[in-house]
Amino acid sequence: MAKTLTPHRLGLVLGAGLAFMHAVWALAVAVSPSMVQAFYNWILGLHFITLPLTINQFEIGKALMLVIVTGIAGYLIGLVFGWAHKLLEE
Repeated sequence: MAKTLTPHRLGLVLGAGLAFMHAVWALAVAVSPSMVQAFYNWILGLHFITLPLTINQFEIGKALMLVIVTGIAGYLIGLVFGWAHKLLEE
């Protein structure tokens, strides 16, 4: 049975995806901040950007807040897009 797209499902998928990506980022900062700094500088260089920013040392409280906030924001964005899709579909 095919499942239909609902605003709630879309919110959950987008929220979980963003939370997961940021959890990976936080884990990378915890493991090797210097390697993350080099990666960050490389990515910015690909965009022809140079910014004097540094990756700070890992803090568990900030990491948890990062994952929670991005998960909630992703859920809300998915919910809004799901509602818009539902309205346009009718």
